[in-house]
Amino acid sequence: MESIEAEVRRYVVEHLLFGRGEVELGGDTSFLESGIIDSTGVLELVQFLEETFQVKVEDEDLIPANLDSISALTRFVKNKYGDSSKNRN
Repeated sequence: MESIEAEVRRYVVEHLLFGRGEVELGGDTSFLESGIIDSTGVLELVQFLEETFQVKVEDEDLIPANLDSISALTRFVKNKYGDSSKNRN
C-alpha cells in the first residue's frame, strides 16, 4: 500500500500535470502559484480525496492551507483520519 503522500503525488502528476514528470514538484510547491490547478482541478482533487481516502471534504475545508500542495494535502488527509477515528468512539 502506498503512503498518503505517494498516492497524492501520483494523482497530481497523472491528472493535474498530465504525466509531465519533468515538472519539478516539491512537497510545498503551491498548486495555485505554479498554475498546476484551477477551479475544475480543485473539484477533481476533492473527488479523488473522498474516493481514495474515504474522507469527507466539507465546504469549510476548501482553503489553500488544506489543498494547495502535496504536503498540505497529506496533512489534511491525516487530520481527517484522526477526526474520523475520534467520531467513532
